[in-house]
Amino acid sequence: MSVLVIDIGTTGVRAAVMHGDGSLDGVRYRRLPPSTPFPGLVEFDPVELSTAAIALAEEALAAHGGGVGGVGITTQRASTVVWDRATGEPVAPGLGWQDLRTVVACITAKAEHGLALAPNQSATKVAAILDQVDPDRSRDLCFGTVDTWLAWQLTGGAVHVTDRSNAAVTGMLLPDASDWNDRVLTALGIPRRMLPSLVDTSGAIAPASVLTGAPVLCALVGDQQGSLVGQSCVRPGDTKITFGTGGMLDTFVGPGSPASAARSEHGTFPIVAWGRDGEAVWGVEGIMLSAGTNVEWLQHDLGIIDSPADSDTVARSCDSTDGVVYVPALLGLGTPYWDYGARGTMLGLTRGTERPHVVRAVLEGIAHRGADLVEAAEADTGRRIEVLRVDGGMSRNPTFVQALADVTARPVEIAPVADATTMGAGYLAGLATGEWSSFDDIAACWRPAARIEPAPDGGTAPSRDRWREAVTRAGSWIPDLSALDF
Repeated sequence: MSVLVIDIGTTGVRAAVMHGDGSLDGVRYRRLPPSTPFPGLVEFDPVELSTAAIALAEEALAAHGGGVGGVGITTQRASTVVWDRATGEPVAPGLGWQDLRTVVACITAKAEHGLALAPNQSATKVAAILDQVDPDRSRDLCFGTVDTWLAWQLTGGAVHVTDRSNAAVTGMLLPDASDWNDRVLTALGIPRRMLPSLVDTSGAIAPASVLTGAPVLCALVGDQQGSLVGQSCVRPGDTKITFGTGGMLDTFVGPGSPASAARSEHGTFPIVAWGRDGEAVWGVEGIMLSAGTNVEWLQHDLGIIDSPADSDTVARSCDSTDGVVYVPALLGLGTPYWDYGARGTMLGLTRGTERPHVVRAVLEGIAHRGADLVEAAEADTGRRIEVLRVDGGMSRNPTFVQALADVTARPVEIAPVADATTMGAGYLAGLATGEWSSFDDIAACWRPAARIEPAPDGGTAPSRDRWREAVTRAGSWIPDLSALDF
């Protein structure tokens, strides 16, 4: 029996039907980017988002032409919605995960309460909305990340739930993911009654009564964990990197909760990979703040390529960067450096530097950042990553993928679809419906579109030592931002 998947990313909504052989049918997509009313603020309309998701889901079902066994949802994580429990109406715009309006609140929470919270988490976003619409905390309001909001809408308000893969990135869950963290809630003035119940990532929840046939909602998963499962990374040590606007590495670790939810020594974070049968299993995550953003910069701001795909064509017109090194720090550097004041840096320019050298340097710089994430994950987990699996728009760029294989010195396998999040939510929903009996079945489903081997001579990209020297020069360009530590 097939399953319906609803996939809500940062800039768009997708719906599709996934079959038992892993193929997708009736795929529908609508671009729906957030708004930026002021630099640093990122907002979205929750009603517009859920309306689009339901409409696309119905279109996918109609194109499929038959019933489905269940519904899986994968969504952007930590984006925040607050609504009135009685009316179901949002009380404020949704705050996107990139929204930075609560930077000062995070600094205050650390200074006054010893809480390590980041502005990309939900906790301070909820408090900011409450301070605006319910300063005395007397209203009966609901909080939810996007999965929670969509589950509420699909079930006609019958359930107020989230899974641990989403809850663990809100900043409000206990380190072992067993329950909400009352210490955080008390410090920020967030009433526990407004939080959703915790449910399994994969398991029957409730009928999606607003959809044709009322299929059972049976999977909720954060987008990066969805991509992890979608690339069959379900055995300890399995690792994927999603190269989209930013970049996210996730390594599956297995059972056994971490001692702390805080950033590890080498700059990765523990994540809940998924929860099933009441038990959570874990992974680690490394973050690249800008990946595809750098290619967009080449196109839209510098105007030296016509499209993202053009970056491959232009880069291949030269054999090497001729000594040019680019550090992709347009928004600072994440794992392992965590330097918000670092800035994009291009070194080694000469009078002989031409457009192809610059474009190739950008692609190789993003590849080096991928190698940074790999090294950090290996150091924090104590496991060697034998093979990298990749998805996201940049996984379709041959020059970039070859550079990634070269600088990491290991094979790179390309996901069969660019957005593996959809497949991951489908697998998890199919586990709940019995389409797949175990995670071993999902592991056996992996069929990469291609496998890229590292060049025997290490390729033409700058050495890792040269790269580290370039990062040093890019760091602490804006000292006040470099001093921030979340």
